[in-house]
Amino acid sequence: MNHLSLRRLFISTGRRRRVDEEASKKNEYTSSPPTHELKKTMETSMEMNPPHKPTWKCFSHEEIQKATNGFNQDYLVGRGGYAEVYKGVLEDGREIAVKRLKRASTEEQKVKEFLTELGVVSHVQHPNVSALLGCCVENELYLIFDFSSNGSVSSQLHDKNLPAMAWKVRYKIAIGAARGLHYLHKGCQRRIIHRDIKASNILLKSNFEPQISDFGLARWLPAEWSHCFVAEPMEGTFGCLAPEYFTHGIIDEKTDVFAFGVFLLEIISGRKPVDGSHKSLLSWAKPYLSDGTVEMMVDHRLRDEYDIVQLKRLAFAASLCIRTSATWRPWMNEVVELMEDGEIPPTCWTMPENGGESEDFCGFDYLDEFDTPSSSSMASS
Repeated sequence: MNHLSLRRLFISTGRRRRVDEEASKKNEYTSSPPTHELKKTMETSMEMNPPHKPTWKCFSHEEIQKATNGFNQDYLVGRGGYAEVYKGVLEDGREIAVKRLKRASTEEQKVKEFLTELGVVSHVQHPNVSALLGCCVENELYLIFDFSSNGSVSSQLHDKNLPAMAWKVRYKIAIGAARGLHYLHKGCQRRIIHRDIKASNILLKSNFEPQISDFGLARWLPAEWSHCFVAEPMEGTFGCLAPEYFTHGIIDEKTDVFAFGVFLLEIISGRKPVDGSHKSLLSWAKPYLSDGTVEMMVDHRLRDEYDIVQLKRLAFAASLCIRTSATWRPWMNEVVELMEDGEIPPTCWTMPENGGESEDFCGFDYLDEFDTPSSSSMASS
C-alpha cells in the first residue's frame, strides 16, 4: 500500500464507515505504508470532517507502552489467532485493553485487516458492543478499548477456579448479547455480520453487562445484498459455524443467528461448543431440544437454582437459531422478543412438511465428522 493510495483511502471516503469497502479491494496497493504516514493520513481525515469527528483518538506508542508496562507478559489477558490483548492503565487511572495485531501473511495484509476492523468498530455505539477508545499505528498496529474487568463469558463459565455463574447472571448475559447482535444487524447505518459470535468474544463489564467484541472477521453487508460469499479460507470457530457457511461460504445475519444459538446452549449447559472428545454441543443438545426435556441441559452445578420459565425461553430461542435451514431461523429482533416476552406461539414457528428440513434439528452430523478444524485459519473456542 503506497503513501498516495493510503491518503486517498481516508480522504476520498470522508467518513470512517466506508473504510472497509476501500480496504477490501484486492491487489490495489503495491507496498505497505510507514506507520507515521498511516497516522498522518488518519488524523488528516478526522480533521477534514468535523461534523462527523470520531470520539476515538490516536494514541502514541509511548502511551500504550507505559500503560502496559512495556507489554509485560503479566499484563497479557488474551491471545487469539490474529492478535494479543494486554491490560493497561492510562495516566488518569483508566483501565484499557490494548489489542496488538500479530498475524498476517504480509505487512500489506496486516494493514488491510487493521483498517477493516477499524472501519467496523469505529462507529458502533451500543451498551452491549465494545467501545473503541482509539488506535496506535506506531511501530505496530494496535486497537484500544475499555477494559472488561470480568473477562469473557467463556472464562467465567469454564474456569474451574471460579464458582458456577448464577442463573440470573446467565440470563442477563443472554439478553444483553442478543440486543447487541440485533444492533449490529439492524441498528447500525450499515449491516455488520460479526462472523465469530462465541463465549470468548462476549466480554463482561464489572456489573456483568455483556459486550460483543473482536471484529477481526466482521464484514459489512450492503443493504441491497441478501447475503455474500466468502472466497477466502474458512475462518471462525469450530462448533459454531452455520451449515451454509461451512459448506458453501455463504454469510448473512442468519450466520450470526446460528452461532448465537450455540452460545445460548453454552450459557444454559456450561458446556463448550466442542468438548474434549470432539463431540459437538449441538449433537449433545439435540435429543433434549427435540423431546422438550430442556431441564436436562442445565449446568449441573446450578442444581435446581434456575428459573424454569426463563430456561424454556432460552432453550426455545436456541432451538430456532440452530435450525439447519437459514430461512427458518429467526431474525435477532425476534430472538430478543422470544427471550424477553416469553410468549411462545404454538404454531408460529412450526415448519411445514415441505419446509426444507425433515426434522428441525437434523443436519448437524457434519460437526462430528471432523476431529480437527477444516482450516488452519479457524480459531479455537
